[in-house]
Amino acid sequence: MPTRRGDPRPAGVLALLAVAAAVVLVTAGGSGSGAALTSAAELSPAGWAGLAGETRPRVSVGQRLLVVLRAASLADRVLAGGGIVSEAQERKWSNQARAKQKVLIARLSLQGVLIKPEFTYTRVLNGFSAAIDARGLAVLEHAPEVAGVYPVRVAYPASQSSRLFFGAAAAAGSIELSGASGRGVTIALLDTGVDRAQPYLRGRVLGGIDVVGKDPTAEAALKPDDPGQLEEHGTQMAGILVGAGGPFGISGVATGASVLPIRVAGWQADASGHWSVYSRTDQILAGLEKAVDPNDDGDAHDAARIALIALAAPYSAFADDPLARGAAGALALDTLVVAPSGNDGAAGPGFGSISGPGGALAALTVGAADLRPTASSVRVVARAGLRVLFDRTAALGGSVTARRPITAHVAVPRSGGDAVTLGDFFDRRGFGLVAGRAALVPSGSDPRGVAEAAARAGAAAVLLYGSELPAGGLGLDEDVSVPVVSVPNGAARALRTAIGSPAGAIVTIGAAGAQANLGLQHVAPFSSTGLTFDGTVKPDLVGPGVGVPTASPGANPDGSPRFATVNGSSAAAATVAGAAALLAEARPSLDAGALKSLLVGAAQPLAGDPVSAQGAGLLDVGAAAAAEVAASPATLSLGRAGGAGWRATQTITVRNVSTRPLRLGLTAEHLSEGAAAVKISPDPTSLRLARGESAEIKVTASVRSAPVGTVPADGAVRIAISGGSPVRVPWLVVFGRRPATLLDPLRLSVRSFRPSDSAPALLTFRAGRLLGRQIVPVRQLDIRLFSPEQGSIGLIARVRDLLPGSYAFGLTGRSPTGQQLAPGPYTLRVIAYPTEGGPDSVRSIHFTIK
Repeated sequence: MPTRRGDPRPAGVLALLAVAAAVVLVTAGGSGSGAALTSAAELSPAGWAGLAGETRPRVSVGQRLLVVLRAASLADRVLAGGGIVSEAQERKWSNQARAKQKVLIARLSLQGVLIKPEFTYTRVLNGFSAAIDARGLAVLEHAPEVAGVYPVRVAYPASQSSRLFFGAAAAAGSIELSGASGRGVTIALLDTGVDRAQPYLRGRVLGGIDVVGKDPTAEAALKPDDPGQLEEHGTQMAGILVGAGGPFGISGVATGASVLPIRVAGWQADASGHWSVYSRTDQILAGLEKAVDPNDDGDAHDAARIALIALAAPYSAFADDPLARGAAGALALDTLVVAPSGNDGAAGPGFGSISGPGGALAALTVGAADLRPTASSVRVVARAGLRVLFDRTAALGGSVTARRPITAHVAVPRSGGDAVTLGDFFDRRGFGLVAGRAALVPSGSDPRGVAEAAARAGAAAVLLYGSELPAGGLGLDEDVSVPVVSVPNGAARALRTAIGSPAGAIVTIGAAGAQANLGLQHVAPFSSTGLTFDGTVKPDLVGPGVGVPTASPGANPDGSPRFATVNGSSAAAATVAGAAALLAEARPSLDAGALKSLLVGAAQPLAGDPVSAQGAGLLDVGAAAAAEVAASPATLSLGRAGGAGWRATQTITVRNVSTRPLRLGLTAEHLSEGAAAVKISPDPTSLRLARGESAEIKVTASVRSAPVGTVPADGAVRIAISGGSPVRVPWLVVFGRRPATLLDPLRLSVRSFRPSDSAPALLTFRAGRLLGRQIVPVRQLDIRLFSPEQGSIGLIARVRDLLPGSYAFGLTGRSPTGQQLAPGPYTLRVIAYPTEGGPDSVRSIHFTIK
């Protein structure tokens, strides 16, 4: 995309959890359509706890939906105009986009559908968010002006802090680029509020924008019912971006850059009536609108160079959702969106899927790598009488170490199931079961929550079993003042048996020591891995995301500034956003697309980690600054191979972003063979590019043998540059069959009924699939009505971006236009469209109107 530099910018899963979509619906009133979905699908909160994140609160979004219009946004107009347009023209286009929305809303009001937008969007996309009832949803889905109606989802901070600060942790400031500090570059930080009084931030925080509340400075907010709790995440991310002068010489990455805080997350009411820190995707999209137009005048020439969205909407890596569209719009307006991959990786309780907006093709999606040279470990010895059951060195899962050996009897909670709660650590009379003892508990779907509950119940130590937890992966702070370690399943069984013996079971946990970090230079186990739901490789690259030191808001009791270490993919995303600021200062002629491409293309691969976990590899900003070729797309997903003889071809566009003509040579690298032998053939294998010139490269993948298993094959297309450093475009081929259908058989509560708005018949079914650890969602689901006499009567309901789960729709006995159906036989046809391509899934069921 042409650069818009024409106007200078101002300085300044342990066990497979069902991802159950909640369901439901029904009270279509008046002249409503024949079926209604009155709330967007929700996910079971049990799945929302990553090893690097807090237990995620259950949040209700009510009837909020995101409506995307077909009318052009400012980004669409700028892209079509070649990237360089006047300020006046941009303001005119923004006003035209808003006018299109007003015309639609006015027309709907004449039809009796009153819509009061909570947020309107004109820059990165054209649309709005609003609370919309069943009848309004049906009318919007049939409106020719509407491109799609999407669920509002919940997003959470994608890191966890420890107030214990370790000087040995690797500072984010170790990511350096000679002669660059990010000066003159603005980074929009879409997160919680920021404590601008923190000395570590040194006045590098600009006046903010508060989307969630009304604070004109976007300060870190106090919890409404507990003034002792302050929003932390935004301040921590700001410290990674621009902090300097901290203890042990720590500093942020881009100490000369400026942070524009946009508060899109913070204390908000959750479903239980309490206050929790979270954001919604409609709020994030509103923040992205502010990032590309901070003064809100319709002209995006003052857009932030980089927008860090340090939040993650779990399991929402949909290519077409509004946040993905918004990231593409921001890129068209020359703002690079940097997003975390999420914290639901292989060691976490989930499915290892990418979070939103990290699933956006246009976003620079970042996973977390562990770069700590050492990790805390303890010796754990378990005995039953004189018999040793277990003796090994174990990594500490949390932050708290044992200063002296701890010896304690081992005890278990009342429930040994997956979901252990605080009440399970007490008997029915209220007496503690683990007080003063070592609690042996299953890590289950929320190992962090289990460890916290055991500590609150008075346990002297916590022994988790069910998976091998990474050192420090739980991210527990000193509020959990006991050591937490993991033990093998076999040792746990032996301990449980010994507890019932006369000798009992006793464990000794030694004093903490440092050992070489076995996870060094690897992707952190909690970091979410690809692919996205449409098969795109994500993350694009990885950055340091374990034990990253930074500031925290507020002050210690002695008045000194507070510091913390943070774990999570949002910390990694912050380091990469800071690196992007360094690169933007060093090479100001690069547009946002080239910034992304060079950072990805110059990343260094991590030995032993798959492309689906690391993308191109570990951030190397120095190599990116020297890179001379930008490739688009930055990663290459070649598809799902069907068997021997399968072939697929995709195209890479390479652009010379250097000051000299280049001669390129292209070859294929293989990281792992996967389930079958795959040959990767770039065409051409050599070419010349003049300065600023672009060319297309066709990359063909062909399977040479019958697949054995489903392990993906991956590698990179290596672009060698005569007299320069090579760049790499990672590729991946997936094996395994798609599910035969995305729909289970349909069920109707009654097969013969009279039309009723108050007592509709209930249509239920399951949509989507879980294949092992892979989520197979539904891109779009249509319910259509047919009759023998009229044939197709029309669309009854349409919903988008459905995660696997059970769904229910109410049938009121009305047609798509709201008319009461005549007596007689009818057929419902449900069509599920896959996200990854392939045939649609279709189910039908018959009923009769009396």
